[in-house]
Amino acid sequence: MGTFVSMDVLKKIKSLSENYHPLVVDWRRHLHAHPELSYEEFETSAFVKSHLSAWGISFTELATTGIVALIKGKNPTRKTVALRADMDALPIAEKNEVAYKSTRKGVMHACGHDVHTSSLLGTAKILQEIADQFEGTVKLIFQPGEEKNPGGASFMIKEGALTNPAPASIIGQHVMPLVPVGKVGFREGMYMASSDEIYLKVIGKGGHGAAPELAIDPVVIASHIIIALQQIISRNASPKQPTVLTFGRIIGDGATNIIPNEVNIAGTFRALNESWRKEGLEKIKKMAESIATGMGGTCEVTISHGYPYLENNPELTRRIRKAAEEYVGKENVVDIDLTLGSEDFAYYSHVIPASFYRLGTRNEAKGLISYVHSATFDIDEDALKLSAGLMAWMAITELAAN
Repeated sequence: MGTFVSMDVLKKIKSLSENYHPLVVDWRRHLHAHPELSYEEFETSAFVKSHLSAWGISFTELATTGIVALIKGKNPTRKTVALRADMDALPIAEKNEVAYKSTRKGVMHACGHDVHTSSLLGTAKILQEIADQFEGTVKLIFQPGEEKNPGGASFMIKEGALTNPAPASIIGQHVMPLVPVGKVGFREGMYMASSDEIYLKVIGKGGHGAAPELAIDPVVIASHIIIALQQIISRNASPKQPTVLTFGRIIGDGATNIIPNEVNIAGTFRALNESWRKEGLEKIKKMAESIATGMGGTCEVTISHGYPYLENNPELTRRIRKAAEEYVGKENVVDIDLTLGSEDFAYYSHVIPASFYRLGTRNEAKGLISYVHSATFDIDEDALKLSAGLMAWMAITELAAN
């Protein structure tokens, strides 16, 4: 049996979350207007630390711009639960015409990390105010570099984010523009894919477009490689095993009548199984090299290993889903499907029980329907009325569970 959590605490958290909604909105808009790229979150980190300091919350700095803060309730050594937010933005030029539009040219919070950071700040303020009403310790992890390999979570873990004290579990929240505002989504078990970056340099011999016999055309070789590699997905991966290979960048710096010396290709490989991930990457390398060799050229294959797959611990996910049902009502808790998207929260899920849930931010009536990583992404800020309090309630109920 776990420790009983009074419904009076739930009412208090809801009240505080509602009261602090304007603050969380202000924080989110400030962060949205001042985005910083992965591993460059110096101002964002300073912003978070200034608020934690003002509230008397102790913290340490990890991975240069990362922060780990502790909120201690009664009997703080009884149990620790971690909550995580990411802080970095993306190299995207914002197209939204809003008062809080990005002031940084070519940089935008297009994935909601401004929402995650401001919400966790709200959670911190709520938990600090009611620290005498729960047992245990809540560890707050504000991490850098979610958007860039090898992932800020990997650095945070290496530098001790999951030690001293060691959390029994970790919970992450992420915006979801496919889910209506006011609702939250959960999935048990396998949820998100591993993500590796594939870089191919196809080298041939440049020449005149009218005399191809005197050249070794890397454009033709690259074309064969791109098409052939899709057979790894259709004929080597099990149809029961979701996997994706996508090439989104091809550069062959020739002209209408110029065959270039080389073609550079970049893409991504996604998988939900670590054994197949390793096997698939090996096949990609071998096939690309052999096709190029067979056509008289060469192919240099570089693989940037990214995040592992993300698995939501079933027992933990059931508990926080129940907490969410208590907070927003059972009718506002929905199932979400697995995705071939990736998240470096996955690293935590390979160390301790973890659960990554989705905060609905969509509002069609307001035209807020753009997906993440787009130049028009934005959220219905009514989501911030529940985002901070919901995480606080999840943390307290999880501390009370055995």
